[in-house]
Amino acid sequence: MSMASLIATGTKVWLDGVAPGDVERVRAWGVSGATSNPTIVAQIIEKGSLDGRILQLIRDGCSDDQIAWSLDDDLVTRAQEAFLPVWERTEGDDGFVSFELDPLIDEPASGLSHAERVQQYIDLGTRWSAGLGNRMIKVPATEAGIDALETLAAAGVTINVTLMFTQRQYRLARDAIWRGAQRRDSGLDGFKSVYSIFVSRVDAYTAANAPALSRAAQGAVGLVNAKRTWRENEDFWKDKRLRLRQEIVFASTGVKNASDPPDKYARQLAGGGIETNPFATNDAVEASSRPYTREVDRMPPAHVLAEIDDKVNMMGLESHLMAEGIRKFADAQRRTLSLIGQKRLHTLGTDYHPSSVEQ
Repeated sequence: MSMASLIATGTKVWLDGVAPGDVERVRAWGVSGATSNPTIVAQIIEKGSLDGRILQLIRDGCSDDQIAWSLDDDLVTRAQEAFLPVWERTEGDDGFVSFELDPLIDEPASGLSHAERVQQYIDLGTRWSAGLGNRMIKVPATEAGIDALETLAAAGVTINVTLMFTQRQYRLARDAIWRGAQRRDSGLDGFKSVYSIFVSRVDAYTAANAPALSRAAQGAVGLVNAKRTWRENEDFWKDKRLRLRQEIVFASTGVKNASDPPDKYARQLAGGGIETNPFATNDAVEASSRPYTREVDRMPPAHVLAEIDDKVNMMGLESHLMAEGIRKFADAQRRTLSLIGQKRLHTLGTDYHPSSVEQ
């Protein structure tokens, strides 16, 4: 019942996950989209539900890397099918499932030049989006990711900019996508983009790196940053006369502080944009006995905002969280490859030599 209350405020709710059972459950609550990432895929593989598919792909001669991306594609495609009625009913404004590109591209150890990274984002974004109406391609707001956005948008790729922590990143990404969108051969009628601003990771950062913040400001920085980005996005697009909405996604909405209510971010961001909530957060929303009201445009008192602006170094925050985010997703991708390798070893025994199957 409370999920209906949250949605009634004007919020779209997506699932931060693509496990089929979770998708089926939240669809019944009114959740209208989903998203995948390397951590999510690794967790699903670890549970063993994809072992049969992995065995089939091994027997088909696929490398570990090919298997990893086939599994991701399978999961996202199945979720797309579940949300396709929403996409059709809203004429392309909702019902999307996001597919994240290879996080190893921007890993420092990749050895790729900037130009090579940009080209990989363009090539993979074009490949994994081809012919798929309600699939979004997640591109990180790294230097290479941002430099790929204009070309991808011009090619008609529907983009979800991810790993975004600051308004600076948002502006660079938005402007690049808008430049590309205006070059689309198909015009702007089907143009859709979203911008994922991470929330709770910001508060985890300030708890560790900005101890001088007052009690009123500590734990509010992620929300203030997200709400400011949401407002700027609303103001930018309001005069563009587009059929579809270009929206802010509130990502990282699961609480990091155990003393916080499990729906802290869901409640305080209610009223606009898209919340990509992990299953536990959506479960807490649905179980809540309190109705939700519009909070997305309510800010803390002026003195708290002034304190945040004075004491939080946003460039330092961005640099730290970007490096951390790239590392976490790269580690998750390597974990996925390791799990697949272990399953291959179990299947093929001593005949398995990783260098002979991985490119």
